[in-house]
Amino acid sequence: MRVVKIHEVKKESIQSPLFTGSNVTRQVLLPESKEFNVNVVNFGQRVRNKFHAHDGEQILIVTSGKGFIATETEKKEITTGDIVIIPAGEKHWHGATEDSEFSHIFVSRLGSQATQLEE
Repeated sequence: MRVVKIHEVKKESIQSPLFTGSNVTRQVLLPESKEFNVNVVNFGQRVRNKFHAHDGEQILIVTSGKGFIATETEKKEITTGDIVIIPAGEKHWHGATEDSEFSHIFVSRLGSQATQLEE
Protein backbone atom coordinates (compact mmCIF):
# COMPACT_ATOMS: atom_id res chain seq x y z
CA MET A 1 0.00 0.00 0.00
CA ARG A 2 1.12 3.55 -0.69
CA VAL A 3 -0.37 6.89 0.35
CA VAL A 4 0.26 9.83 -1.99
CA LYS A 5 0.09 13.37 -0.62
CA ILE A 6 -0.77 15.54 -3.61
CA HIS A 7 0.89 18.64 -2.15
CA GLU A 8 4.20 16.73 -2.03
CA VAL A 9 4.15 15.71 -5.72
CA LYS A 10 6.21 17.90 -8.06
CA LYS A 11 4.31 20.03 -10.59
CA GLU A 12 5.64 20.03 -14.13
CA SER A 13 4.66 22.43 -16.89
CA ILE A 14 2.79 20.95 -19.87
CA GLN A 15 3.59 22.42 -23.29
CA SER A 16 1.20 20.77 -25.73
CA PRO A 17 -0.84 21.84 -28.75
CA LEU A 18 -3.81 20.22 -26.99
CA PHE A 19 -4.14 23.27 -24.69
CA THR A 20 -5.36 26.79 -25.54
CA GLY A 21 -2.75 28.41 -23.29
CA SER A 22 0.57 27.72 -21.62
CA ASN A 23 -0.49 28.04 -17.97
CA VAL A 24 -1.00 24.30 -17.43
CA THR A 25 0.79 21.99 -14.99
CA ARG A 26 0.61 18.28 -14.28
CA GLN A 27 1.39 16.13 -11.26
CA VAL A 28 1.92 12.43 -11.96
CA LEU A 29 0.48 10.81 -8.84
CA LEU A 30 1.02 7.09 -9.38
CA PRO A 31 3.86 6.53 -11.88
CA GLU A 32 4.29 2.95 -10.67
CA SER A 33 0.66 1.90 -11.33
CA LYS A 34 0.42 -1.02 -13.72
CA GLU A 35 -3.24 -0.34 -14.62
CA PHE A 36 -4.06 3.39 -14.42
CA ASN A 37 -2.86 6.87 -15.34
CA VAL A 38 -3.61 9.10 -12.36
CA ASN A 39 -2.58 12.74 -12.68
CA VAL A 40 -3.59 16.15 -11.41
CA VAL A 41 -3.94 18.76 -14.15
CA ASN A 42 -4.00 22.44 -13.17
CA PHE A 43 -5.42 24.98 -15.67
CA GLY A 44 -4.84 28.73 -15.39
CA GLN A 45 -7.79 31.08 -15.86
CA ARG A 46 -9.36 30.86 -19.34
CA VAL A 47 -7.20 27.87 -20.33
CA ARG A 48 -8.81 24.67 -21.59
CA ASN A 49 -7.87 21.73 -23.68
CA LYS A 50 -9.12 21.48 -27.25
CA PHE A 51 -11.74 19.04 -28.44
CA HIS A 52 -10.37 15.53 -28.13
CA ALA A 53 -11.51 11.95 -27.53
CA HIS A 54 -10.03 9.00 -25.66
CA ASP A 55 -10.07 5.37 -26.73
CA GLY A 56 -11.10 4.39 -23.18
CA GLU A 57 -13.18 5.92 -20.41
CA GLN A 58 -11.79 8.94 -18.58
CA ILE A 59 -12.78 10.00 -15.06
CA LEU A 60 -12.30 13.58 -13.83
CA ILE A 61 -12.47 14.48 -10.12
CA VAL A 62 -12.51 18.25 -9.59
CA THR A 63 -10.14 19.23 -6.76
CA SER A 64 -10.27 23.04 -6.89
CA GLY A 65 -11.63 26.02 -8.75
CA LYS A 66 -14.35 26.25 -11.37
CA GLY A 67 -14.27 24.80 -14.83
CA PHE A 68 -16.32 23.56 -17.73
CA ILE A 69 -16.80 20.18 -19.33
CA ALA A 70 -18.25 20.34 -22.83
CA THR A 71 -19.25 18.17 -25.76
CA GLU A 72 -20.42 19.35 -29.16
CA THR A 73 -23.98 19.68 -27.81
CA GLU A 74 -23.67 20.71 -24.15
CA LYS A 75 -21.46 22.66 -21.73
CA LYS A 76 -21.66 22.26 -17.94
CA GLU A 77 -19.92 24.16 -15.16
CA ILE A 78 -18.12 21.90 -12.69
CA THR A 79 -16.55 22.70 -9.34
CA THR A 80 -14.74 21.15 -6.39
CA GLY A 81 -16.08 17.70 -5.54
CA ASP A 82 -17.76 17.06 -8.89
CA ILE A 83 -16.93 13.81 -10.68
CA VAL A 84 -17.29 13.38 -14.44
CA ILE A 85 -17.14 10.14 -16.43
CA ILE A 86 -16.43 10.56 -20.12
CA PRO A 87 -17.25 7.53 -22.30
CA ALA A 88 -14.68 6.21 -24.75
CA GLY A 89 -14.86 8.05 -28.06
CA GLU A 90 -16.86 11.04 -26.80
CA LYS A 91 -15.61 14.32 -28.32
CA HIS A 92 -15.13 16.76 -25.43
CA TRP A 93 -13.02 19.45 -23.80
CA HIS A 94 -12.51 20.67 -20.23
CA GLY A 95 -10.80 23.62 -18.61
CA ALA A 96 -10.99 26.73 -16.44
CA THR A 97 -13.61 29.47 -16.41
CA GLU A 98 -12.82 33.10 -17.20
CA ASP A 99 -12.44 34.02 -13.53
CA SER A 100 -11.03 30.91 -11.85
CA GLU A 101 -8.16 28.49 -12.04
CA PHE A 102 -9.26 24.86 -12.25
CA SER A 103 -7.72 21.57 -11.16
CA HIS A 104 -8.82 17.97 -11.51
CA ILE A 105 -7.50 14.49 -11.01
CA PHE A 106 -7.87 12.41 -14.13
CA VAL A 107 -7.96 8.65 -14.19
CA SER A 108 -7.67 6.55 -17.33
CA ARG A 109 -6.47 3.07 -18.25
CA LEU A 110 -2.72 2.80 -18.69
CA GLY A 111 -1.93 2.88 -22.40
CA SER A 112 -5.15 4.60 -23.43
CA GLN A 113 -4.69 7.27 -26.08
CA ALA A 114 -6.24 10.69 -26.67
CA THR A 115 -6.78 12.08 -30.17
CA GLN A 116 -6.91 15.86 -30.65
CA LEU A 117 -9.95 16.80 -32.76
CA GLU A 118 -9.57 20.60 -32.90
CA GLU A 119 -6.78 22.80 -34.21
